[in-house]
Amino acid sequence: MTRTTTAWDRIVSLLIWFLAGGFLVIALSFLTVLYQFVKPDRVQPLERLYCRLQLALTFNRQTLHVHPDVDFGTQYIFIQNHSSHLDHVAMYTATRHFKQGIELESHFDYPFYGWFMKARGTIPVPKDRAGALDALREAVRAEVDAGHSILGFPEGHRTKTGHVGPFHDGLFRIAIELGVPIVPVAVTGLFEVLHKGSLVIRPGNEIAVYVEEPIATEALTKDDIATLRDRVRNTIAARVDAHLSAID
Repeated sequence: MTRTTTAWDRIVSLLIWFLAGGFLVIALSFLTVLYQFVKPDRVQPLERLYCRLQLALTFNRQTLHVHPDVDFGTQYIFIQNHSSHLDHVAMYTATRHFKQGIELESHFDYPFYGWFMKARGTIPVPKDRAGALDALREAVRAEVDAGHSILGFPEGHRTKTGHVGPFHDGLFRIAIELGVPIVPVAVTGLFEVLHKGSLVIRPGNEIAVYVEEPIATEALTKDDIATLRDRVRNTIAARVDAHLSAID
């Protein structure tokens, strides 16, 4: 699934890191300052432009496939597979929704990226999980009430194999409790671009984003959490597995 890294791969990757990393520092610094004066949901065109350019600077192609039932006027919890540090960049431009992310609290200490997330209002998940679900639920509720959607990665960490790992229950429990519909999102190709355990960025891949049919949760109860979780995971895994089989 992952090919041998050559000296040429490392040289090309170093050049991409120079371009894409330099752009990231400049762009996130600008947005972090801008958020001090303008609410993040008011600068969506700039955020989408940043994401498009950030991905373009890795010299990979992107295709978007959005189910026709996805309503741009409805708030969703978007559930995505986690394969790369670039996951949110690839998915963010797929729809016009303002998507608030969820990140481990420790990630807010990262230079530039952590400062950007804090300024944007990203929802933190504390290391101490006692009471974390209640805090997360209220944070999600506040974002939805503000007209925002949520972007979450229920695997909790990036895959080491490219395949979709087990999903945690938390976001599915919250979706049912708040009655917020879920949209499965499968992103393929990013594992080949930049995966866990490697700093080599590989150009020339096709990154495909599949925004699937929304799943209503209003009629569901806590007894349906596992069924909902597995349905969403299976939808995403089918896309990812088909992609991995095709390139194997």
